[in-house]
Amino acid sequence: MTTSPVSPVPPAPRPRSLLRHRDFRRLWAGDAFGQLGAGLTGLVLPVYAVQHLHADEWQMGALTAAETAAFLLIGLPAGAWVDRMRRRQVLITADLVRAAVLAVVVALALSGQASMTLLYGAALALSAATVFFDVAHQSYVPGLVGLDRVSEGNAKLQATHSVAQVAAPALGGALLRVVAAPLLIAFTVLTYLVSAAWIGRIRHREEPPSRSARRPLRLEIAEGLGFVLRHRLLRRVVACTSIGNLFGAMGSAMTVLYAMRTLGLDERALGAVLSAGAIGGLVGALAAEPCARLLGQARVIPLAALAMAPAYALTPAAAAWADHLPAQATLAAGGAVFSFFVVVYNIAQVSFRQRLCPPALLGRMNASVRFLVWGTLPVGALTGGWLGATAGVVPTLWVAVTGTALAALPVALSPLMRMRDLPTGRTHPEPVP
Repeated sequence: MTTSPVSPVPPAPRPRSLLRHRDFRRLWAGDAFGQLGAGLTGLVLPVYAVQHLHADEWQMGALTAAETAAFLLIGLPAGAWVDRMRRRQVLITADLVRAAVLAVVVALALSGQASMTLLYGAALALSAATVFFDVAHQSYVPGLVGLDRVSEGNAKLQATHSVAQVAAPALGGALLRVVAAPLLIAFTVLTYLVSAAWIGRIRHREEPPSRSARRPLRLEIAEGLGFVLRHRLLRRVVACTSIGNLFGAMGSAMTVLYAMRTLGLDERALGAVLSAGAIGGLVGALAAEPCARLLGQARVIPLAALAMAPAYALTPAAAAWADHLPAQATLAAGGAVFSFFVVVYNIAQVSFRQRLCPPALLGRMNASVRFLVWGTLPVGALTGGWLGATAGVVPTLWVAVTGTALAALPVALSPLMRMRDLPTGRTHPEPVP
């Protein structure tokens, strides 16, 4: 008896790069301009508050809190609302709202009517628009590129974010030496308008769920929050990120005051420090996938979390070492290493969430996670402002470093350290109890 030879199975075709995905390129371009605008705004508003409005520690804490307050106030219902809408249209509308808010700031600043109250109001409005943009953005990517490509898509988008973090502070710091802050804010208005235009060119269309399938908003919110809290691994990741953001916001509220008043850096030096530090984030975006392949998708999360605190410690150490090392160099080195591990951690955990969650639940899941992990930001910023005013800026930064170390414990003491691969929604359709 003879047997026919078995034909060799041809190798699976290598997937095409997302660089050849037309709609992803348009989303990527729009995101690049939006990130540039956000980076410039994040620099110029606090610098304007410190230099021109003479903000103190408490006021800087309040401003930082206002920039993220919407994640605490409307973070949960935003996810349910986004799941009822076309996400592409949400992205465009959020960009237009941010452009309009900053245009009002420019007009009032140029007319001499700027105040901290104005900046608080603008920061609150910007944070509300950012809530909808971020939730819609993270929920839009999987449907646009497919679940098998979300890691590549997130890495490319995170690389753009890191490039913006490098370019925006350096560009903004240099421009603030030669142009007034309101004119630089006017430029950010343009970046958001360009972002909206690029996203508007995306041809991919999605159909929102039928109105007849909608349930009460409270039930939809509870479904998204329950998905996050019932999954044993996702719950650990959310705890780590939430605690880290709480203490990170305490330090962030003091960063500009620390650099400009304690260390004596000017606008250009501050911009250069932030840009040099952000280079680490760019390297992290490029290294995220190789790190996950080398260490494992699961193990890379706790390892990156554990590495953050030693790098963050270089920020307050810059003041103590100033007699031996240039403070600007210490700040830049610490920021670079810290950003590297933050980006590696974020790409791994965001990709995990996107692969794990059913598509119909993505908006609510992402909003629930943002509520839990970003809702701590305004609390941390207000606490940092109070602590900075009572105990001092440098002690507040050391408290932030200690909190960052504690934040790693939920993932470092979890099964993630013993795992290599992470579960997906296709292999684990139900949350693990």
